Amino acid sequence: MSATVSLKVPSPHGPQPVTVSYARVGNGEPLLLLHGIGHHRQAWDPVVDILAAERDVIAVDLPGFGASPGLPDGLAYDLPTTTAVFAAFCEALELDRPHVAGNSLGGLLALELGRERLVRSVTALSPAGFWSEAERRYAFAVLLAMRRISRRLPLPLVERLSRSAAGRTMLTSTIYARPARRPAEAVVAETVALAGATGFDATLLAGAAVRFADDVPGLPVTVAWGTRDVLLPRRQGVRAKQIIPRARLVRLPGCGHCPMNDDPALVARVILDGSR
Repeated sequence: MSATVSLKVPSPHGPQPVTVSYARVGNGEPLLLLHGIGHHRQAWDPVVDILAAERDVIAVDLPGFGASPGLPDGLAYDLPTTTAVFAAFCEALELDRPHVAGNSLGGLLALELGRERLVRSVTALSPAGFWSEAERRYAFAVLLAMRRISRRLPLPLVERLSRSAAGRTMLTSTIYARPARRPAEAVVAETVALAGATGFDATLLAGAAVRFADDVPGLPVTVAWGTRDVLLPRRQGVRAKQIIPRARLVRLPGCGHCPMNDDPALVARVILDGSR
């Protein structure tokens, strides 16, 4: 079920109002799902029904993405602010240390929530923040190019391209290893979401200085990486394992940067295993 919640987030100028859009389905222990930059909560659609058989699944739109409005003036799109937003979100929904799974930017945020002891387990799929400077520059250049293309393509052209496997490949092969599997309507929706993401530029700017350099002790952590991730190469997973030595490092064969679409059953199993 889709809903919104209004929060108060601390800032140097006093509490600021933030609205977060989310969808909730299933039963069991709560599981928070966090998407990557430029995406929206529907990125998780291929795995939600599988997860909902065992978990109370809450898929959210990050502030300034999807259906969630941007942050008010006075709040930065940085890691501390976004962590504070989701601490307030969990409090508002009475989620007592949920499990969390995140992809890309969402994976980085999931690890930070774990480091702050706000969740009970973390599954990070191709998380940001384990890059070299050259790898970060490459990833940001690709993301900026995707953003420019999404904003320049007329909607009728996006709809026409999405009707063919070749067109879906052209639009989404950077993030999916098997883009032809993505439904046409999903490709249209995520292209529109990327073009309209009000938080994109500020989030990317804030991410330029991000390096995840701390362990996440005291709770289960899974880091999973697609073998065909062309945005954040899987060697970054080895760095993540070095920084978080007790983490379970999982290989996702044949999967790209957003593996939920490429192998939903495998990704759901990795998330469920990581949250047990």
